[in-house]
Amino acid sequence: MPKVQPIEAGGGGRRRSRRVASSLSEINVVPLVDVMLVLLIIFMVTAPMMQRTIDVNLPQARRAEPNSDQGVYVTVPLSYRKDHRVKLANDMFPVEVLAERVRAALRYRTDKNVFLQCDGALTVQDQLEVMDRLKDGGAEKVAIVAKFPER
Repeated sequence: MPKVQPIEAGGGGRRRSRRVASSLSEINVVPLVDVMLVLLIIFMVTAPMMQRTIDVNLPQARRAEPNSDQGVYVTVPLSYRKDHRVKLANDMFPVEVLAERVRAALRYRTDKNVFLQCDGALTVQDQLEVMDRLKDGGAEKVAIVAKFPER
């Protein structure tokens, strides 16, 4: 509740009306809570949109089987033709260091299988170059990931 303080007039004459002074110890937190809730909702809505992914147009296969293995996935996007960069575990890096990275990823795994996700528009030569690097890194089997045909 605001405090009422009288103001004294300097000399005789009329008295002025009382001035109302608010105390700093009484902060209204309702608008602060409203603003914080609005910001929370904004962040909750925009957070899923901020995930960065690479679009890869996987080739289709009639006899593809679903893959339930949580193995090592290497993604080769269409931009590989220009910059020779691949993706492993959310990191983009040049293909020259792929063997080192795969060796580190397979170090403590019992199965040395690697799943290769190549864009369908890449040439076979590009895919073989990446597969050779994976074999140099210690991968025993390299599986090519394909999507199911749309029916």
